[in-house]
Amino acid sequence: MGKQGGAGKASRFVRALPALLIVGGCAFDLATPPNFTASPLFAAAPLIAAPLFSFLGTLVTGGVATAAVVGLHLYNGTSTHVESVTELITMITVAVLALVINRVVRRSGRQLASARTVAEAAQRAVLPVPADRIAGMHIAARYEAAQADAFIGGDLFAVQDTPRGVRLVVGDVRGKGLEAVEAVAVVIGAFREAAEQESSLEGVAQRLERALTREGARRAGLDAFEGFTTAVLAEIPRGEAMVRVVNRGHPEPLLLYADGDVAEIVPAAAALPLGMGELGAWPDRAQEYAFPAGATLLLYTDGLSEARNAAGVFYDPAARLRGRIFPGPEELLDALTDDVRRHTAGAATDDMALLAVGRPAEGQQDRRRTVSLVRRAHAHRLPDGRTSAGSGRAGP
Repeated sequence: MGKQGGAGKASRFVRALPALLIVGGCAFDLATPPNFTASPLFAAAPLIAAPLFSFLGTLVTGGVATAAVVGLHLYNGTSTHVESVTELITMITVAVLALVINRVVRRSGRQLASARTVAEAAQRAVLPVPADRIAGMHIAARYEAAQADAFIGGDLFAVQDTPRGVRLVVGDVRGKGLEAVEAVAVVIGAFREAAEQESSLEGVAQRLERALTREGARRAGLDAFEGFTTAVLAEIPRGEAMVRVVNRGHPEPLLLYADGDVAEIVPAAAALPLGMGELGAWPDRAQEYAFPAGATLLLYTDGLSEARNAAGVFYDPAARLRGRIFPGPEELLDALTDDVRRHTAGAATDDMALLAVGRPAEGQQDRRRTVSLVRRAHAHRLPDGRTSAGSGRAGP
């Protein structure tokens, strides 16, 4: 609130500055001998108004500043002096220039707004937000860009309802810009096809590997050899309280249980990212974890786990979320993104994609937005003798 209030005051001051310059110029001219001039103050007023005000506002500012110059020269009896005429011509020229600047700025603003609209539409086309509820699961997804007004990046997520259950992917494509967006489109397209056709999660991972290998061969230059995507794939079979996970060099997902416990889903063996199959061959093996009612699966990219504060300390999602209870996935992501902004003081350096999937408890409503989150003690003892901090229930 302090920063926002300060920014609002600064904005109001800047918008008031043209009027202050004109008033200050009049005061200066009246308080000094006739051979002193305040023309720089009058000339600055319409130039400052040009990028801030409308065309009419800029015109009025320029007109008032010019009228002030004329009025002061008449008052001082110097209107016929050569210097006064030159000053008036200069003032009129500056006022006209301010109008031209205003038109250019407004046109550029419209073009930028159009570009943002196109970029946002492209982002939604490449990375559509999944439905709130899929096959009985509560779903929430979020894409947080590090740069304001940025819509396209290399982070990705997708959810697919298949005959074998709900299948998910969260990934991070190497690089930035349009090439990264192309790779995102390749990964998501291959995932949606493979998720429907492959009988196993391992088969889905291999399909993605082949798709990225073809994409890497198509590209020229450095990306032909170093292009890769870290990814984690998950499968929630129908009618089973468990989740299968294949991790290809990606940050470990988290399981948040209904009692506030948090467990990291650590792979049994490290694996290279997708698209790096030429460096080594090994069979993908999905690991199974308990996914009971009331639990939430959180998948994310390294923009979350590598977010740093002013002291250079990384954000630790497991530690920050342990002991907290959320009404649902949407509220979890709301709280998580707010917490990351506080941790980084709004100075995040990397995009992050977040995907949360909740298995609703019996009788749980679809949305409980009015219920606030609750922090529990880290060492709260559970009925079976465990403590809620670090019980490790996500073990295979």
